[in-house]
Amino acid sequence: MRHIPFKSYSMLGLFLLFCIGVDPAVAAEKHASAEPVLDLNTLVREATENNPEIKAARQRWEASKAVVPQMGTLPDPKAQVGYQRMPMLEPLEGPMYGIGQEIPFPGKLQLREDMASREAERMEADFAAVGFRVIARLKEAYFDLHFVHESIDVVERNKLLLMQFEKTATARYAVGKAVQQDVFRAQVEISRVLERLAILEQRKESLHADVNRILNRPPSSQLGAPHEVPVTPLTRSLAEINTLLETSSPLLRASAKGVERGEQAVALARREYYPDFDLSVLGLRNDRINDNGYQLMLGVKIPLYFATKQREGVREARALRESAAQDLQTVRQMLLFQAKDNVVQAQRAERLIKLLRDAIIPQAGLALESALAGYAVGKVDFLTLLNGLLTLQESELELHGEMVAHEKALARLEELVGGSFQ
Repeated sequence: MRHIPFKSYSMLGLFLLFCIGVDPAVAAEKHASAEPVLDLNTLVREATENNPEIKAARQRWEASKAVVPQMGTLPDPKAQVGYQRMPMLEPLEGPMYGIGQEIPFPGKLQLREDMASREAERMEADFAAVGFRVIARLKEAYFDLHFVHESIDVVERNKLLLMQFEKTATARYAVGKAVQQDVFRAQVEISRVLERLAILEQRKESLHADVNRILNRPPSSQLGAPHEVPVTPLTRSLAEINTLLETSSPLLRASAKGVERGEQAVALARREYYPDFDLSVLGLRNDRINDNGYQLMLGVKIPLYFATKQREGVREARALRESAAQDLQTVRQMLLFQAKDNVVQAQRAERLIKLLRDAIIPQAGLALESALAGYAVGKVDFLTLLNGLLTLQESELELHGEMVAHEKALARLEELVGGSFQ
């Protein structure tokens, strides 16, 4: 798998620091003293083990599996104990004891067990879907955190440059080679940079809390700085991804199991037209003649009120089955739309990344170098120099933003198809 790397702390930045008098060793030391590296794979494993939403989904699945054998088991038998006394020519008097068992019509137990099995399979797919959704949210937060860190790095470097610009403008103004407006403009941009840094720091703290929430850590737990994010080219077409959706999407699989359960529910509702049975065996003791006997009885539940019970039960089951079928179609359409949207986002990001990296940023760097050289000899005004720096800054931030947008789109595609698709 090929990655497209990008190093934000460019040679151009070091060159500019040399040119305007900022010690590059100081800047390099600041860059090297960054936070500990935050590994995404480690976070994914931790979320899989500790996230409460994933744990809850697993327990729902475990609970649904425990229902299956219950549905395939006969109702509990009934033990019976009594006493009889009947005045007859030959009096009958003594205890009675026996057992009774309800027996559903053949096929009902199997249908109930099959319905429970489909529900357990649906919950299993739901558990998988929850896991992929949580991991996708974790990746998105991780990539956003990477963008914030890179943005802080870019803005901090530009703050150093702007502070040196202010010193240079002040010195030139003192000897009559520049106007005071240059000094004020530099000060304004420094204030804007400080404002931007404050916003970025707040955003970083929010993302730290979000990641900790997903990991089931305390919100204030310390996190490091994310790895540099490589851009993973999208190698599959939309048609291939759509095929993967049909075969491996946990959301689609869960909805399909709901339809299967609905079909079995209809079959069971129809089977309710047939009667269930009660079988009981009683042992009898006649103390007067010191003799034993027994009694065997078979009862039948008659669906007498089928017009308001069994028939309406079939209507209910059919309506729920149709509802499940429509839900399946809704989920399929939603997944197809989201897949297309994320593929388009990833493809757009790849084009913009190439344009920014290969053309816009190098051109903006050359323009800034030229403006810096021209300003040093009085051939370029301060505003042109400042605009060149800000243009380069925004281009670098846009590049990092598109890199993150690309990886977030791929993370969402992984969520949709249920795993890696490259």
